[in-house]
Amino acid sequence: MKKTVGKKILVTGAGGFIGSHLTEYLVDAGAEVTAFVRYTSTGTAGFLDKLDKSKLRKLKIVFGDIRDHDDCRRAVSGNSLVIHLAAQIAIPYSYLAPADFVSTNINGTLNMLSAVRDSKAKRMVQLSTSEVYGSAQYTPIDEKHPLVGQSPYSASKIGADKLAESFHRSFGTPVIIARPFNTYGPRQSPRAVIPTIILQALRGRVIKLGNVDSRRDLNFVEDTAEALAKMALSTKGLGGQFNIASGKDYSIAEVVEMVADILGKKLTIKTDRRRVRPKGSEVDRLLGNGSLGNRTFGFGRRTSLKNGLKQTVAYYESHLADFTKEDYRL
Repeated sequence: MKKTVGKKILVTGAGGFIGSHLTEYLVDAGAEVTAFVRYTSTGTAGFLDKLDKSKLRKLKIVFGDIRDHDDCRRAVSGNSLVIHLAAQIAIPYSYLAPADFVSTNINGTLNMLSAVRDSKAKRMVQLSTSEVYGSAQYTPIDEKHPLVGQSPYSASKIGADKLAESFHRSFGTPVIIARPFNTYGPRQSPRAVIPTIILQALRGRVIKLGNVDSRRDLNFVEDTAEALAKMALSTKGLGGQFNIASGKDYSIAEVVEMVADILGKKLTIKTDRRRVRPKGSEVDRLLGNGSLGNRTFGFGRRTSLKNGLKQTVAYYESHLADFTKEDYRL
C-alpha cells in the first residue's frame, strides 16, 4: 500500500487486539501512526509493548481516555486520518455494567466525532460490529439489515453508529462506518470463544462452552486490519456503512472440530451454563455479505479459517504460560 507512506493516522484503541494488528500493519506500510492508548497507572501500552523495538520507535503513543473530550482533541490534532477502535467490548460484562458501555462506546465516540469535526482531519473510520444486527432476519446479512440491540453492548454500538451517521448528515463530518463480522487471531482476549477453545484444548480434552450451535462469520485479524486500512486510505464511501465479512459461517462446534484436528487430539464438549447468554440475548447466526465493501475498497478474505486457526493455535501454544485457568473461565 504505497499511498500509506507519509500519511498521518490516529488509531484509537491501538493497544488492543485488532488495534495492535492494525497499528503494526500501518507502520509496516510506512504511515506515521499516532497510537491512542487508555492511560493506566502501570503506564503500559497493551500489545504495543510486545512489538519489535524497531516498530515501536516509529510510533507516537498518546495516553488518555476517549471519555475525556480534551484527550480526544489532543490525539486528533495533526492527523489527517482517524481510525476509531477504542471501545468497551465484553458482551457478558455489558449485562452487569451497561452504564460503562454507554459512557465508553457512545459518549467516547461522541468525543471523537466532535474532535474530528473541529479538526482538519479528512476521514474517520468508525469501528462497528456485526452484533448490531442481532439474530439474522435474513442471510447473508447486508448493510440494509435492521439494527437490533440484543445486548447492552450491541445497543451501545448502535448508538455510536447512529451518532456517526448523524454527524455526517448534520455537519458533513467525513465519517465512514466499518462493520466487521467476528474477528479472531493472535492476541485476542482469552475470554473470547476461539482463544477459550484453544487454551482449554492445549491443557486438556474437555472443552466447557455455552451454546455451541450458534454460527459466526469468522475473519482472521490480519484480513480485518487490511480492510480497515483500505477504508481509511480511500476517498470513497463517506457517510456509508460497510460489512467486513467472508460470506461463510461456522458453528462453534465446527470450530472445536477444526482445533481438534490441528492439535491431533480428540476433544469433548461439555455445556457450562455459566457461559450461556440470557434468553432473548443470544445471537444465533451472523453470516455477512461483504460484497459492497469488496467492490468499493478492494478488500476480501485472504486467510482461510483453517489457516487462520493454525496461526492462532501456534500463538497461544507459544504463550501458554502467560494464561491461567481463570483467564478463560474454566
